[in-house]
Amino acid sequence: MDQHDVYAMLLRGRDLLGRGHHHQAATVLERASLLEPEKTSIREDLARALYLSGQKARAGEEFARVVELDPSNDYAHFGLGLCHAAAGNRKRALGHLKIAVAMRPDSEDYQHALARLAG
Repeated sequence: MDQHDVYAMLLRGRDLLGRGHHHQAATVLERASLLEPEKTSIREDLARALYLSGQKARAGEEFARVVELDPSNDYAHFGLGLCHAAAGNRKRALGHLKIAVAMRPDSEDYQHALARLAG
């Protein structure tokens, strides 16, 4: 497979995500991530698809990998925070949510998630 095929899989996964087909999106995006394991855009979308399909532990692994590859990715910190919160790890969740809010203070989603957990 070449770059064009991987990009087509990414677009297909995003389309499925946008239409609410989270499990199918995760399947397509997982295949793409195996072909391009260092592409944070693919891993971020895969993590989102996993999270939305209820696979929060696996989503957390993917978000953690994105943070490892790109520590400045605010959405990955946000997603990782949500995954830690879902697992009952409040302290780690707060840490990542605070980072996400610091990176993008204009994000209402980030602020609401932090307020819910901190409150």
